[in-house]
Amino acid sequence: MTKQGAHAIPSAILHQRRDNGSVSSPWVSSLVSAPDGTNLRVVDWSQTTAPTGIPVVLLHGLASNARLWDGPARCLTQIGHSVIALDLRGHGHSDKPDHGYSVPEIAADVAHVIKTRAATQPRWNRPLVIGQSWGGNIVVELASQFPDLIRGIVAVDGGTIDLSHSFAEWDECERTLRPPHLVGMQYDRLRAYIRAAHPDWTEEAIDGQMHNMEKRSDGTIAPHLTMERHMTILRHLWEDRPAEKWPHIKVPVLFTPASKTHDEHTAMKRQQIADALSQLPKARVEWFEPADHDLHAQFPDRFAAVVDHAISTGFFR
Repeated sequence: MTKQGAHAIPSAILHQRRDNGSVSSPWVSSLVSAPDGTNLRVVDWSQTTAPTGIPVVLLHGLASNARLWDGPARCLTQIGHSVIALDLRGHGHSDKPDHGYSVPEIAADVAHVIKTRAATQPRWNRPLVIGQSWGGNIVVELASQFPDLIRGIVAVDGGTIDLSHSFAEWDECERTLRPPHLVGMQYDRLRAYIRAAHPDWTEEAIDGQMHNMEKRSDGTIAPHLTMERHMTILRHLWEDRPAEKWPHIKVPVLFTPASKTHDEHTAMKRQQIADALSQLPKARVEWFEPADHDLHAQFPDRFAAVVDHAISTGFFR
């Protein structure tokens, strides 16, 4: 197990965010170097709280970043849990190499961060790991490959994503799910668009979404995740088969899916989760309806309460 002193590069800055005039829980950021030399950014919310709860690791979705977890992280920290959120490789302020983007490789990155942290902070042994969307598939991989490293997982509108069910061929998936080109768009225009699309989100959540972008000196933006790397990850996600991993998962699994309509996509999601529940030794589901895909940003207090209830009632023992 690698010692953290050799691989963690602490930031000298203690960050405090203001939201509607109040100061949120402070967080610090550091970099942990993966075995291939890729620096992974860790946002740590647990520096000023007494660790009365359990350790929690938060993983974002494709093209997102650690700061979209600010709301749930703040809430879970206030309850007493120790919380960190990661910028996965290629995202946010982590390094952006041209390799290492398969689901098993990203899960190995997360496992390395956990091992590195636990080497010098024993309370970080066996954390609860929560992942949203693509991050949900990552935590499923983590649970199947590193069962002794974690106490359980939460898959937030993810974990069952199998794009091959909707797209038999990669070419079709590539055409349909390729994101828009945002490079050069005005920062303020994008923020206004996100605000209009999510009228019930807090400013904290909007801020978290905007951290997906680099704001350039001319007022325009560039996504931290490049188009090429986005499509590389999407290809790996299309190749991922989470259902094949259910027989290998022994830790408790909590699914928190989102639903807005009773369409074919939602019906497929319900069936995939039902299949998972029938095969996993300890699993349950808490639906968020109606809810956005980024339900953790939309309902940070409620999401944190659902997770804490599962913890406090012994589900993750």
